[in-house]
Amino acid sequence: MTSAPLQVTVRSIAAGGDGVATLPDGRTVFIPRAAPGDRLALRNVRLHARFARADIAEVLEPGADRVMPPCVHYVADRCGGCQLMHLSPGAQRAAKARIVGDAFRRIAHLEITDPEVVPAPADFSYRAKVTFTLRSGRIMGYHPVHDASSVFDVHECLIADDEVRALHSALRSARRYLPRDNARVVLRIDRAHVPHVLVLSEPGDAWTGAKPLHLALQDGGINAVVWWRPDGGQARVVAGADTPWPVTVFEQVHPAMGAIVRGAALDALGAVTGMEVWDLYAGIGESTVELAARGATVDSIESDTRAVSLAESLGPSGPRRHAGLVEELAGRLPRPQLVLANPPRAGMAQRATDAVALSAAGRIAYVSCDPATLARDVARLGSAYRLATLRAFDQFPQTAHVECLAVLERR
Repeated sequence: MTSAPLQVTVRSIAAGGDGVATLPDGRTVFIPRAAPGDRLALRNVRLHARFARADIAEVLEPGADRVMPPCVHYVADRCGGCQLMHLSPGAQRAAKARIVGDAFRRIAHLEITDPEVVPAPADFSYRAKVTFTLRSGRIMGYHPVHDASSVFDVHECLIADDEVRALHSALRSARRYLPRDNARVVLRIDRAHVPHVLVLSEPGDAWTGAKPLHLALQDGGINAVVWWRPDGGQARVVAGADTPWPVTVFEQVHPAMGAIVRGAALDALGAVTGMEVWDLYAGIGESTVELAARGATVDSIESDTRAVSLAESLGPSGPRRHAGLVEELAGRLPRPQLVLANPPRAGMAQRATDAVALSAAGRIAYVSCDPATLARDVARLGSAYRLATLRAFDQFPQTAHVECLAVLERR
């Protein structure tokens, strides 16, 4: 006799986007594609010592915020690129607010309310960069949720902006010139609206299809710059331009929302005229330029030497730009009154937070794409700084990612 499938009711969304429920034995179970309030029958339950993972066998009763996803890949292929497309926009933002609040209560040990999440200008067609995996000479796609070993063919990505989708469509027609297997291809539109195709090869693969690919894209109406980066090597242009935009330099993949977050961080610092400001993890120097324009004396630090070179070529000569690690350089700079920090997902190294604390800056505006590492770093700074405000931004709709801005003031 077959036992009845386990049934649970979903109570919330966890960091990463899975629904959270409780099994009869008391273990917390994480369920992809679940919505708060869903009553579910489960399948493929995997038990671990203190938690479990499972998939949805049947939605017995949908939660109030469950919607029909508009993307065929989200449903048919269980696309792992988005995690929350089955929730209404308001429910997505509510879930992200709770993810941020939970991180600060759990990691930073601060009793705060969940921050309001600022909505994006658009919920779809916003990404200026996507990355596909190549398989079997015909598949160019994404991984299914929680399955990095498989790849399904993507016909259209609804969160990619219109220019990326046009490039993707043309590339699908010319995919015979791409590597057959075990490689990735990055599609990117730069700030001048120039399309780029970057092929990332696996060890031992020599790609020779760049020039015919460029010509085929031109036949499809796309004049793209084609790059190739062999495994362990540097990305270089192989067709389409002589002096292209450095495609490997980091830029926000959602430019409109990135500008909103950057503006909020700069405004949070207040008046900067005549003040010494550190711009840490400065990237290509957009914030550095704005701080200088507002009258600040700026020292910026960025580890990517190409980004620093680009910032020097594009920006004013006033700011002092330093190439290297924040934890190694910050202690050598003039002491700031204000600090702007925007580190990668891993957050700031312990030595970096120590250097900021020793700087005695009066205010810090800290931008982060990971609430957990942000909460950790706020806790590290807690003896010297208090959390004044915490804001969240829906920079990546349909996904579980959320951008945060923490403003810290000297105790």
